Amino acid sequence: MYNKALFEGLFYSKEERMRLLKIFVAVLCLVIFTGVVYAVHVGGDVVFAKLMEGNTRFIEGKPAAKDCSLDRRDELTKGQHPVATILSCSDSRVPPEIVFDQALGDIFIVRVAGNVIEPTILGSIEYGVEHLQTPLLIILGHESCGAVKATLELTGEPEGNIGAILKKIRPAVEAAKKANGKDKAATLELAIQENIKNTYKDIIKSPIVSHLVQEGKLKIVAAEYQLKTGKVETIELAQAAAPAKHH
Repeated sequence: MYNKALFEGLFYSKEERMRLLKIFVAVLCLVIFTGVVYAVHVGGDVVFAKLMEGNTRFIEGKPAAKDCSLDRRDELTKGQHPVATILSCSDSRVPPEIVFDQALGDIFIVRVAGNVIEPTILGSIEYGVEHLQTPLLIILGHESCGAVKATLELTGEPEGNIGAILKKIRPAVEAAKKANGKDKAATLELAIQENIKNTYKDIIKSPIVSHLVQEGKLKIVAAEYQLKTGKVETIELAQAAAPAKHH
């Protein structure tokens, strides 16, 4: 026999349903807010650690699965949210996405022979760290850099557009020759690292970049990619631009 009271007891009342709906919405908003806050506050240290995990996968020949599907490409038409900005040499042997085992939309990359700085390159970097708000900037040089080697072997005054690149690299080469001018291989390696450090000095002159560093919103890492091993090795930088301490 149909028991109306029992039947209605199996379901929530209108008031109870509204109360549960409000609780559900509140919990959902909390989860979304927590996720957004976490995403916003992921710092450069965390991002760099993730990229180095990717580099380890690359070295071991165990790349992660990449989503290059139509859905992913369609999603990226709505905007980009890379986790890092990378300045690297144009050398075909040093593709940052592959070296760090990243996928579409993960890294904002600026490439130029010798990883040197001039206005349009610096402007691109500023776009990445300020507009796209990447918490990490990597200056990535590499072993056996052809641009540095050409500068090292240069006789006379560099000319033309390629000469403009060599002029930017020349101070690093001169410093390396003074420090270790006898061993050509060692001098080249030292010049490569000095050039990376000089690039950092040029970048940190940017008011936009220096402000973000001082505010603790941007981490800058200098690194050198080893062609033989595939390993990315960090280079120590001067701490003049370390984030300001707040008391």
